Amino acid sequence: MKNEAFQLGNIKMYVSEVHRFGTDAFLLAYYAGIRHGSVVCDLCTGCGIVPLIFCKNTHPSLIYAMDIQSEAIALLQKTVDENDLQNIIQPIVCDLRNIPQSVMPYESVDIVTANPPYMTGGSGFYKPNEAQAIARHELMCTVEDVCNAAAKLLKYGGMLKMCHRPERLSDVIVAMRKSKIEPKSVTFVHNNINEKPWLFLISGKKGGNPGMIVEKPMILRNDDKSYTDEYSRIYE
Repeated sequence: MKNEAFQLGNIKMYVSEVHRFGTDAFLLAYYAGIRHGSVVCDLCTGCGIVPLIFCKNTHPSLIYAMDIQSEAIALLQKTVDENDLQNIIQPIVCDLRNIPQSVMPYESVDIVTANPPYMTGGSGFYKPNEAQAIARHELMCTVEDVCNAAAKLLKYGGMLKMCHRPERLSDVIVAMRKSKIEPKSVTFVHNNINEKPWLFLISGKKGGNPGMIVEKPMILRNDDKSYTDEYSRIYE
């Protein structure tokens, strides 16, 4: 697997042909609202782009970065080592369906973030590469598995921040509630104001009371196809 270097501010991170990242990761990192000193766990972390954005912008006290794919975690470990982030990011190879307390203590996290596989196991066309198929299809975990893992890891009152496709919104809400994580707000993301949303960002609170706010939509491009001011700030 050939590694490629990518510059994220002053952080040199490593990606590969199959373990990369997209716009949704930047949007999730922005939406998560991580504060200084937070304890965070990023599930389905891949090459670790979301934790690395947190390090660049907000400096949490500790970030657990978990993925089932050892190749992805090896890339993140290389990034962590080369940027002296060992005291902040802990890369973990683990199946989120079975997280031992010896690997990560339960009810210890302020915020869980997740950019999970979007497509159900039997839908769509699988990518020719197994690693890409696992990242995009619910082959190794479902949205229910992600919510159950988040419920184990979060403190009471802790928050789950997730991105997903609009056609899966009802699945996500049902899964969150089954895990005693109450959906509190949702933001729909549009490429431009005249197009249907292609992504949503949702926030849920462990042990929260019912009541969800639909926030104003996030628009990525203006009519002339230039980036909106909000989208430009995210990438900056």
